[in-house]
Amino acid sequence: MKSKAYINIKKWLAAPVRFLFRIHGHNVENEPDENEGPYVVISNHIANIDPVCICAVIDKQQPHFMAKKELFKVPLLNKLVAALGAYPVDRKKADVGAIKKTIKMLEEGKCIGMFPQGHRMKGVDPRDTEVKSGVGMIVTRAQATVLPCFIKTKKRKFTPFCRIDVYVGKPIKFEELGYDPEAAGENIRISRLLFDKVCELGESVNG
Repeated sequence: MKSKAYINIKKWLAAPVRFLFRIHGHNVENEPDENEGPYVVISNHIANIDPVCICAVIDKQQPHFMAKKELFKVPLLNKLVAALGAYPVDRKKADVGAIKKTIKMLEEGKCIGMFPQGHRMKGVDPRDTEVKSGVGMIVTRAQATVLPCFIKTKKRKFTPFCRIDVYVGKPIKFEELGYDPEAAGENIRISRLLFDKVCELGESVNG
């Protein structure tokens, strides 16, 4: 489910962005078709450009990412961010409204983009980083399919004109997660399980 604004932006800017930032997509055929329903695309988080990298290689659906609310107060930038399908979140507190909006968007058939680490973690092995429970909470509430991706750069950092490789893994159905609504700690367990899939994808391409 793509907005007209997003379609136009992709039409005119996707190729130049991929060329300018040297973004290369791999195994993009793993992305579910639109008629297969919405999904949550997750990835490791290196730099602010990561959502752009994901959107540059994901083509069948439009990933909607949370963005810090301050961006929506910047003239012109707020319109571009909104056109790309982003929506505001207050990172200074547990933003229940943003979580509810995310679940509702999935129920409406929209694709959501999330970073289980919660923050940018440049220059470090993603295996050594903490994972937040938010992804697990949203996936279990919406019973959503998950598409793992891995962003690979030299030394796990973003620098101008560096090559960026985005590897798309196979979709993970909600039923594969073994969710037990009666068990404690399921949100964080599922977040960690899903991020393990992201890390395994990265390790497979790193050899």
